[in-house]
Formats: sequence, structure tokens, C-alpha cells
Amino acid sequence: MQNPTEPRVRRSQRDYSLPFKLAVVGEVGRGELSYKQAQRRYGIQGRSTALTWCRKYASHFVTFQAAGPTSPGTTPAVDPTPEQRIKQLETQLREQKRLAGKELKDAQDLNLFLRTMLQVAEEDHGIPLPKKSFRRPFPSWSAKKS
Repeated sequence: MQNPTEPRVRRSQRDYSLPFKLAVVGEVGRGELSYKQAQRRYGIQGRSTALTWCRKYASHFVTFQAAGPTSPGTTPAVDPTPEQRIKQLETQLREQKRLAGKELKDAQDLNLFLRTMLQVAEEDHGIPLPKKSFRRPFPSWSAKKS
């Protein structure tokens, strides 16, 4: 089933550059997508085109994997396609929103807990708690009073 937010783009055979092919083979090789999912996502027209690429360029992908993970300062062997980069950024944004929402919820829960503790201390135990317990008078106020 096609995602309604992702418009399907039909591509012609001339559009398939080597970095694009290697990027697709890399995703399939890492198990992120099946070759049929890659065909649907990137609009590859042939039924077995992506599978053929996997067979043909698998040795390239293996050499990239054998090199090990790249360090943050180095560039990857194959630059991600714009579609892949957009997908990565969307995933990062969703993760950041999820973490920010969790932090906000935790802060709200802590605030409610502390307010409840202060209310219990005042009402049940009769402990008067001033709103600002460490208030210092301004120097200008003491000068006016004397």
C-alpha cells in the first residue's frame, strides 16, 4: 500500500546513476528494505531492476561494509540520495519531538508533585510556607526607611 504523503515518482532508465544504485543496494543489503520495497519507494520501473542491481553491485556493498563504520569526521563512501537524506532528517525530527515531549511531561509531573508536597505541608501539618522564603530587601528600600 502506498503512503499518501509520499507521491510516487516514475523514473526513466537514464536517471539511475551509480551512486543511486549503490545507495539502493546498500539499503537492501543492510536489511532496511526489501528490493520490492525499494522499487516502490524510489519509483524503479522494472520488476527485477533492483534485484539485478543487488546481484551486480553486492561486491561493492560488501567492500563498503568491510571498511567498517565511518567516523563522524569522514564522508561516507556513497552520499545518500536526497530522498534518503530527507527520510533521515524526518526520523531525527520525530525522535527529537518525542524526547522533548517526554521531557516536558516529566517536568510537568515534577511540578505537580512539588506543589502537592507544599500544599500537604501547609494544610495537614500546619507549616506556613512563604512564597519567597529567601527574599532580600533592595538596598534602596532600606535607605528610604531610615
